[in-house]
Amino acid sequence: MTRIAVISAGLSAPSSTRLLADRLAHATTEALGGHAEVDVIELRPLAHALADNLLTGFPSGDLAAAIETVRRADALIAVTPVFSASYSGLFKVFLDVLEADVLDGKPVLIGATAGTPRHSLVLDHALRPLFSYLRAVVVPTGVFAASEDFADARLAERIERAAGELAGLVSGRRSLHVVRDEFTDPVSFDELLHRAGPAGTS
Repeated sequence: MTRIAVISAGLSAPSSTRLLADRLAHATTEALGGHAEVDVIELRPLAHALADNLLTGFPSGDLAAAIETVRRADALIAVTPVFSASYSGLFKVFLDVLEADVLDGKPVLIGATAGTPRHSLVLDHALRPLFSYLRAVVVPTGVFAASEDFADARLAERIERAAGELAGLVSGRRSLHVVRDEFTDPVSFDELLHRAGPAGTS
């Protein structure tokens, strides 16, 4: 069973951020043929624990469980509200307390919500570089939703496309570029001479 961790950084209850996160999770589960276990991590209740973690260096209780959920997940859906043209501080703090290699190679679908479409570039100028730095594999389609978009059929189309891309990565339908390690699998000197041809011999 595929495990999908969903991070929702909405600050209100209910929130448009959680609504978008749920729709992305549902679409991804459908794209995987229903074979997915979804765990939603709401960051709002973890705010105090996150602050404590920054001061002590140790997660506890629900925060420790949330971090373990991300670690064990096969894929991640991460959705944040937009503040000051970027992801929320709460969202960033959660990523800051993850261990350095937790997101290595993990497929991630990014999403964001805001009151106006003017913030739509946050996906590419803030979220995508952040997850690339953390060495995650971000799907090509990110999903931004302004308040008015929730009644627009085009949002559903973007959600389905992004969910399909995430499902494709998880199920292995899309191959990832693997860098060959020349130190663990070296080419022999004889092979190098053979490739070089007559000009490479002395």
